[in-house]
Amino acid sequence: MAERILPILRDMRRARRGGPEAVQRRQRARLTAMVRHARARSPYYRELYRDLPAHVADVGLLPVTTKRELMARFDDWVTDPAVTLDAARAFIDDPSRVGDLLLGRYRVGTSSGSTGVRGIFLFDDRSTAVTSAMALRAFGRWLSWTDLARVVAGGARVASLLATGGHFGSSTVLPRRSDGRRVGAGRLRVFSVFDPMPELVAELNRFRPNILIGYAGLIAMLAGEQEAGRLRISPTLVMLGAEGLPESGYQRVATAMRARIGNGYGACEFMSTAASCAVGWLHVNSDWVIVEPVDREYRPVPAGVPSHTVLITNLANQVQPVLRYDLGDSLLARPDPCPCGDPFPAIRATGRASDALTFQDDRGRPVQVAPVALAGIVDRAPGLELAQVVQTAPTALQVRVRSAPHADPERVWQTIRAEIGAFLANHGLTHIAVSRSAEPPMQSAGGKYKLIIPLASSTAPR
Repeated sequence: MAERILPILRDMRRARRGGPEAVQRRQRARLTAMVRHARARSPYYRELYRDLPAHVADVGLLPVTTKRELMARFDDWVTDPAVTLDAARAFIDDPSRVGDLLLGRYRVGTSSGSTGVRGIFLFDDRSTAVTSAMALRAFGRWLSWTDLARVVAGGARVASLLATGGHFGSSTVLPRRSDGRRVGAGRLRVFSVFDPMPELVAELNRFRPNILIGYAGLIAMLAGEQEAGRLRISPTLVMLGAEGLPESGYQRVATAMRARIGNGYGACEFMSTAASCAVGWLHVNSDWVIVEPVDREYRPVPAGVPSHTVLITNLANQVQPVLRYDLGDSLLARPDPCPCGDPFPAIRATGRASDALTFQDDRGRPVQVAPVALAGIVDRAPGLELAQVVQTAPTALQVRVRSAPHADPERVWQTIRAEIGAFLANHGLTHIAVSRSAEPPMQSAGGKYKLIIPLASSTAPR
């Protein structure tokens, strides 16, 4: 993999030094090549683009695609005819295959059903190398040479807090197969977000990471453990992703951990879309991804105005082209150059904040659980299309379930109930009632599905 990453890194450095025009040249050339490749190898895109000009360098000429449309045409969407939806579903329904390669050559990740449809995404060697290079570029933004020397002198130990045991997007970056709890040894260690907080705190105290990577909501809870004196770690860098925090939340983490904060924005559709700068904006990796903030009619919105959704074009993944894809997030583009001096476009993402679930144990004491952990437990159930967990009381949960067409709904529900029960028991919450709702998953006013609805939000208007 190193021989693939190094040329990409060198090109990224040249693009950054060349400024916006150098970035745009690369973007246009890669878009033209990707459209040509999609037309030649994907029956879906060949049909969709049949009326387009032979040469396309303007992303605005492309029709919009959605997860629902692409998944319905999965076998025609992918460019490798050996890949089929049936084979991909069988692969993700088998937890023993986490960390394996589909057909011996593709990493596989699933996206949540927050838009109503679960996505299955393949990653070829090229896209994996680009993702790795993007991560290294982000570390270059966040760590000075002094910081880097401190990390190396401290042992260069990296702790990554991930959802394990399922084919999540995070499983695509694991260094080797997961046994469902942790991956890696020595300087790189993966910790499971499903572990109870006292156990996670104890393991992190033993490991003493120099770099801590994880979901923002869980890191915020760990900041509380650090403030209380139970967690005692001194990372140089804390990298947050997947969810958003209010500005005060980022500052709280930085103060509690006495660390630099790095914030990333991405999805299975493109894993490393943007990374934060010193003044808090997210800079789009626009040499490899095109980000278009748009309104409900897919028309561009002015900089400084929050978008209704965002269209993503992945310029790296050739096995499963993602072109002008409706991601569903709301973004705000900065209208003027960022004061940090970075030439890449600056954005802010909204709508990803996540509040902790607070239960009562059998003595009435509060127990907090990260929503991402509960969502991950549910999401890895074989045969699931979409589940929405609603906290109806401090000691009760209801689950709205929609099974995939090929699955037995009763078996899916029994698996989910057992997984939630085991997860709660692991947190000392054996008395929590878990029931199946007669209602289907409900959309929010914005059209997306909130997968975990805490008690404070469960009675709010939908």
